[in-house]
Amino acid sequence: MYHSVDHFREDPHLVTVSPPRFERQMAWLRTRGLRGVGVAELLDARAAGRERGLVGLTFDDGYADFATRALPVLVRYGFGATAFIVSGRTGTYNAWDDGPRKPLMTDEQLRTVAAAGIEIASHGRHHVSLPETDDTELREELEESRARLEEVVEGPVTGFAFPYGHATEREVEAARAAGYDYACHIRPDEASRHALPRAYVGDRDGPLRMRAKLLRHELRSRSRV
Repeated sequence: MYHSVDHFREDPHLVTVSPPRFERQMAWLRTRGLRGVGVAELLDARAAGRERGLVGLTFDDGYADFATRALPVLVRYGFGATAFIVSGRTGTYNAWDDGPRKPLMTDEQLRTVAAAGIEIASHGRHHVSLPETDDTELREELEESRARLEEVVEGPVTGFAFPYGHATEREVEAARAAGYDYACHIRPDEASRHALPRAYVGDRDGPLRMRAKLLRHELRSRSRV
């Protein structure tokens, strides 16, 4: 689970990985015999018994630096990924965050990264904590965000990621009922296809920490999804 890939002086919420560190992390995956893919591809491969050697790469929020800094590295390594987009904020900035302002991808950038083989998925309309919403707002966050993104990329949007990793059984069931094929969590109480666990990756994660996180995630992910 990544967010931003950029140079930085201040990163209070630890959402940014520097470009040199990101390059080294992708190289580490390749030397381990792993290939980065989007979540939809990973799930399809798992269903077919072909998931060996694949690792899902996700990028939350849709920062513009994904298009300018992360994508070129992914393309060079032959990796795919899933970008979870806040549909109501494209072309603006991370208004939900009290940290440094970061620009978000424009619609044109979304189309460019989708054309490069990156899976575009939803992160809601406004990056709100879904357990705090009423039923109407929850449905709008799930359904309107997908409709907007499908219009932008002119293709299906089948995945969702819960903002902040906040989701109770109500939100997990709502994502399923809204027609999403899968939804990403962070550390769900019970893993499922609509509450997929992910491992946070940050700028401090070198080879030893990456190895430890990979092993820990494998242990957490053994529930059937």
